[in-house]
Amino acid sequence: MIVKTKKYKLETGTYLKMGLVNVLKDQWWVILIAVAIACGYFWIPSWWWISMAIVAYLLYILFWVIQFAGVSQMEQNKVMFEKLAYEIDSRQIMMKINTKQGMPINWSMIKKAEITKDAFVLVMSKAQFIHLPFKIFNTENERKFVETILKRKGYIN
Repeated sequence: MIVKTKKYKLETGTYLKMGLVNVLKDQWWVILIAVAIACGYFWIPSWWWISMAIVAYLLYILFWVIQFAGVSQMEQNKVMFEKLAYEIDSRQIMMKINTKQGMPINWSMIKKAEITKDAFVLVMSKAQFIHLPFKIFNTENERKFVETILKRKGYIN
């Protein structure tokens, strides 16, 4: 069975937010560095330790916001933000711009997947992921079939 979805355009704001959440989940340990810097307060009591720890963490977050905003503006990544239809089966995911142009993505390229309250998110790297909202599926059975594929591939429980 092949699941053919409706066309969907990933908005840059959604990409930015999802990418940032993905990075912060993967690199949660960075907050420990900021806490370690703030603990300098116990060594030499000064509010500079705490304020510099907060500034350092905010600069880290700003760095990633700039990275994701830059990706959305680059010419070679414009295809990620066009209206795409997807054909999903147990062999691959086919991203189609139109009926003649498309790009296959093998399941081996997917590192992890998660089901949010309204979408499937298939992560390939920090900056690359496929966002498949439930609204692009034609029927509930198609959505359940994709969920079954993800379970069989071992991406979700």
